Amino acid sequence: MSEMCRRDPRREWIARNRLHPEHASALAALGSIGGGETASEWLGPSGVLRRNPHGVGFIGPNGVKRIDRSGAQQGGSASRHDRQAVQDSRRHVEISDPAFLVAVVPDLTGGRLSGHDKDLLGLARRLADADPERPGAVLAVVFGEHKEERLGEAGIDRVLHLEDETYAGFAPEARLAALAAVERQLAPRHWLLPDSPLGGADLGRRLALRLGERPATGVWQIEGDGEAPLGWRCTARGAAERLDIQRPLPRVALLLAECAEPVDETCHAAEPLSLGAAVPSALSRIEDLGQVAVDPAGVALAEAEFILSAGNGVKDWDGFHHAARVLGATEGASRVVVDDGFMARDRQVGASGTWVTARVYLAVGISGAIQHLQGIQSCDRVVAINLDPGCDMIKRADLAVIGEAADILAALVAKVEQQRGGQRDAA
Repeated sequence: MSEMCRRDPRREWIARNRLHPEHASALAALGSIGGGETASEWLGPSGVLRRNPHGVGFIGPNGVKRIDRSGAQQGGSASRHDRQAVQDSRRHVEISDPAFLVAVVPDLTGGRLSGHDKDLLGLARRLADADPERPGAVLAVVFGEHKEERLGEAGIDRVLHLEDETYAGFAPEARLAALAAVERQLAPRHWLLPDSPLGGADLGRRLALRLGERPATGVWQIEGDGEAPLGWRCTARGAAERLDIQRPLPRVALLLAECAEPVDETCHAAEPLSLGAAVPSALSRIEDLGQVAVDPAGVALAEAEFILSAGNGVKDWDGFHHAARVLGATEGASRVVVDDGFMARDRQVGASGTWVTARVYLAVGISGAIQHLQGIQSCDRVVAINLDPGCDMIKRADLAVIGEAADILAALVAKVEQQRGGQRDAA
């Protein structure tokens, strides 16, 4: 049998096309045929080693490592395939008997880890892994319901999930009582909370007072090797952010965003943990009256849960705005629409606009330029309405509707209004 390496032009083309549904499998096949060490490299017909410059972990010509923090290659309908491939390629870490715990209390805005939370977990991971011979574990204390399914990818070894309704909403006294119980039973070496107005700043200061600790606030950097007691030193903002203040890292620290790099190369166990004794109930003097009704048009794109985004295919702008109001969606737009003056610049979605993390992203008449696909890669569900079944946005979408945008939006609005009318009649 001949050992000649025969080319498969079609599979090579698929391997070069990141938007093709079989992109990940084609890369894997080329890697196995060519004898490459990974799916991002293979031997060409002339025996020259070929590398995929878009692969995760690829070392560029300047020696810079390419990292995809989203866990998926950018854009294309193969993104779920790529996300699974990246997840499988991560080094899985399980710490069965940790020497100590580093406790993190994330904000979990909207039930999901924010970029600030992931930076915090990256710093906790650095503190826990400082001594390879006696590694620690990262404990995440999560209050209420959350929507995260892959907590281990953020660097979490143990998860204490307190689902009681007592902790729902703004309940600092109840949460403080729970954290005090964690301190008594588990005694973490460090407590890390986000220094943010979303609850972490207030809760962290309350916790420090309860523990009798002098916290470090506004921390943006830590340095050291972890050797006790003065191994770690932190740098914090002071004097209205005009000075940097250095001090030994205390047990309680409130950290700013970008304090560390998020975890992106390992996957941890995220084992559920429970307290040995019941958390004592706290007499709350604060009553949460619920969320204030907010006009979706006033919500920033980066914080929106449901986005209705317009592209060049939208011609009926009155109908589009009416649909956004009926659906309760925040309006977004492609760069073409913004450049043409139909939407404000702060409504632009994409790498050159705003990166969004919506639960549902409804793209109307958007073809799907690579910059736009980059900006929506962290959205949970993408729905596309377009006349072109072969456009990149249709390939990226979880659900695609082929047709005229105005007609489909009008039918959707009519269906929603009909359902709401039926609910009012039943009431």
